[in-house]
Amino acid sequence: MADEGLVQRVADELEVRNLLARLAQMADDGELDEYIQLFTEDAIWDGGANYGSKQGHAEILAGARARREGGTSGPGTHTRHVITTSTVTLSGDRAHARSVFHYYVNTDATPALVTLGIYEDEFARTERGWCMAHRKIQGPAPR
Repeated sequence: MADEGLVQRVADELEVRNLLARLAQMADDGELDEYIQLFTEDAIWDGGANYGSKQGHAEILAGARARREGGTSGPGTHTRHVITTSTVTLSGDRAHARSVFHYYVNTDATPALVTLGIYEDEFARTERGWCMAHRKIQGPAPR
């Protein structure tokens, strides 16, 4: 039935959109053990010239820890990743999203927009649900 296919596509898109939001929230406030579970085992996190490329859970987790130690994200840093104007395209068990991101500092007082850019994301449906398979970050580095 055609309606079942439509319902599945809508459910898949909502799950991908929620995953985008969850990734941003976890980068800002979450536990890294939970954050890394949002990625496929062989995921690629490509921060470009500013942060380099990481592949697999161990490298992505190490990069997230380094950003927290450097004060660019995580609890207590008063930073916030905001995702806007996302488009999601589904193709079976794969999905692509293109989103604008804003990165704010000083969120405990007068927030200041430091940078914005583009996330080019690929997702895969896994036994755990949709997971991030590849993130490419395009934009200037936070100051």
